[in-house]
Amino acid sequence: MANSPQARKRARQAQSHRTRNVSHRSKVRTYIKKVVTAVESGDREAANAALVEAIPVIDKMAGKGIMHRNKAARHKSRLTARVNSLAT
Repeated sequence: MANSPQARKRARQAQSHRTRNVSHRSKVRTYIKKVVTAVESGDREAANAALVEAIPVIDKMAGKGIMHRNKAARHKSRLTARVNSLAT
């Protein structure tokens, strides 16, 4: 357990940051899942709309440091490829 006042404060901050990060991570996963579900159902318009909603959320989480920028780019690339595969 943290003994110094500064260590206690950092432990409190870490807990609140962890809670917030879990919430943000869950939000990103939900948006990604919406795109995947729309692609699997074969609805191109819904998949494209879900992708347009998901990309800014993914970018924002990468900017906040919740997700690494390369991981964000990988998600965006793969989701875009899946949506574009519906056109063929």
